Amino acid sequence: MKITDVKTFIVGNQWKNWVFTKVETDEGIYGIGEATLNGLAKTVEAAIHELKRFVIGRDPFDVENHTLRLFRDVYSDGGQIQGAALAGIEYACWDIMGKAVGQPVYKLIGGKCHDRLRVYANGWYRGERTPDNFYEKAKLVVAKGYTALKFDPFGAAWRAVERSDFALALSCIEAVREAVGPEVDILIEGHNRFSVHTALQFADAMARYEPTWFEAPVPPQLISSMIEVAKRSPVPVACGEDYYCREQFAELLKHDAVHIIQLEPQFLGLTTAKQVCAMTHAHNGVTAPHSAQGPLCSIACAHLNTATPNFFIHEIFEDFNADWTRNILTNHVKVVEGYIELGDAPGWGTDLNLEVMAQHPYNPNHYIPLFRDGWEKREPITGE
Repeated sequence: MKITDVKTFIVGNQWKNWVFTKVETDEGIYGIGEATLNGLAKTVEAAIHELKRFVIGRDPFDVENHTLRLFRDVYSDGGQIQGAALAGIEYACWDIMGKAVGQPVYKLIGGKCHDRLRVYANGWYRGERTPDNFYEKAKLVVAKGYTALKFDPFGAAWRAVERSDFALALSCIEAVREAVGPEVDILIEGHNRFSVHTALQFADAMARYEPTWFEAPVPPQLISSMIEVAKRSPVPVACGEDYYCREQFAELLKHDAVHIIQLEPQFLGLTTAKQVCAMTHAHNGVTAPHSAQGPLCSIACAHLNTATPNFFIHEIFEDFNADWTRNILTNHVKVVEGYIELGDAPGWGTDLNLEVMAQHPYNPNHYIPLFRDGWEKREPITGE
């Protein structure tokens, strides 16, 4: 079997353009992938078409070699753009393999470690940044059966915050804890916002609400800063979604300070993602992959998590996206009482619905402006 072409499709989801791929072969079997990157959909699409020459004419089963060549042979560090393009192609190869042998992807990467996966809700807190809104929305989430939920209460904060904004963020955290009770996990999203000192001030202040983790409290580029926060914070630190190669995780893990690793398979490909999970396992850590891209990313993460012994919890947006987004794939992950479980359909167990996708074209204003007031409303951006 040989790869004959790689095609791309962009879907204009309101809060982030989603990029999908279709890898075709000379035996008529094709696979689908995803390559979404916030704010850079067209750029990633171009990268896919520049990189596809490294896989056309080659066996889709040789994913380890494809991953190496798609990154090494360009002899440039394209970061998350290159990583997303690589994953879009490599994901589709795994789908092809699963279809060819009649097995779900998780069976090809180690088999089932978990019969079902506990999930946490994200994307649920759209609306005004007020304690009342967070309280009411959190109530609705737990009413759906979720036992964990994540949110960013910090508005458009960057590095340092004023006292009034500091107090508002804590009030939102307090409101969520009050809404969900003591048994539900709350996870605080930092979105790489703060300086070390501000992050530690927040960590100390939020500790009384017993969050399960404080995610990405400082920018990822200086791993030393993340380590300093992790070692001094009374709340466990989780991070990793920004990294796109195994060496960055090696640097992070060697300090034994961060033990909740949120690798982004969308930037790594499944081959390297599985290796990072094993690296984390060797450091007594757990994995909670970033799954905040499109719906195929969520399915890929579910397969990875099912086959990962040290998996912790799965991120899910599906219940909080627009209704039409549930129709762009023929099958989506489904949350039942706070858990999902995968079937045994070959490959990813889903396909692209090209007709529905075509009804929602690319829009350059579809991205998350995380440092703009009101971003959490996830409303369309009308211009700059």
